[in-house]
Amino acid sequence: MWQPEAFDTDRFVLNCRGRLLDCRPGLPGGAHVMGILNVTPDSFWDGGRYQTVDAALKRVETMLEEGAAIIDVGGESTRPRGRAYGRGAEPVSPDEERRRVLPVIEAIAQRFPEAIISVDTYKPEVARDALEAGAHLINDQTGLRLYPEMAEVAARYGAPLVLMHSVGRPGEMPHESHYDDVVAEVRQSLAESVARAHAAGVRQVVLDPGFGFGKTAAENLQLINNVDALLSLGYPVLVGISRKSTIGQVLGTPEQPVPPEGRLYGTLGVTAVAVLRGATLVRAHDVRPTVEMLRLLAATLAQPRTELHAV
Repeated sequence: MWQPEAFDTDRFVLNCRGRLLDCRPGLPGGAHVMGILNVTPDSFWDGGRYQTVDAALKRVETMLEEGAAIIDVGGESTRPRGRAYGRGAEPVSPDEERRRVLPVIEAIAQRFPEAIISVDTYKPEVARDALEAGAHLINDQTGLRLYPEMAEVAARYGAPLVLMHSVGRPGEMPHESHYDDVVAEVRQSLAESVARAHAAGVRQVVLDPGFGFGKTAAENLQLINNVDALLSLGYPVLVGISRKSTIGQVLGTPEQPVPPEGRLYGTLGVTAVAVLRGATLVRAHDVRPTVEMLRLLAATLAQPRTELHAV
């Protein structure tokens, strides 16, 4: 089993602008849950539910009560095109994204000062204004590919930066990509993102393999089963598996995937494997089931194993 003492506290205990979050594998809680708050009209699972500040605050209150450690606020959907989701998400301008997220972030910071707030954006100007409004970390789904200056924003405000592996441009999902060795190639890409972040002065990063972004179902699951290969880069790992199409394809078929409302138990199963492999941040729509699963997983792993000797 993982031993927390084996991990560098300067890298694994995140200082989220004064809020400390211990992300070392092997802690009693197993992993922290990042509750998803989409203030969008078109996200695949909860689009349109939390577009007003009041609705968003009620959802945040529920997620915090259920055990979320972070609230991840996003103003642009990455819903892919296809049979399940229709035409896909429309691109959003920086001004529109700010209009959606800034009032919500300001309200969360005022109403729930104990909450750690993440802004889910790849646009540096949106991230900057979100940090000014009270956010504590940045979740960049492009891993600095499109806008390397995002790292300068994180460094200037002393905010941890989540670097996710993806291909193509957001809003143009689904993306097609070919991998000879998906684990090695994603690991190398993330290592390059880390180097760019450090060169800009970012002190702390989190790695995300980008489950569902430009990978096949088999490649997504292979990455989850090899989270420890990403962890070997020496930084915390976040996974975002929640109700994604890979779950639906495995439970059904690629042609007839199980719809999002039937993907909770599959999500929890894959999440458990990710945490067993060393992930310590889990991005989730369903906070309470995820928290309860992680608590039981950690409690079980804390019990001693008995070695049986042949007589």
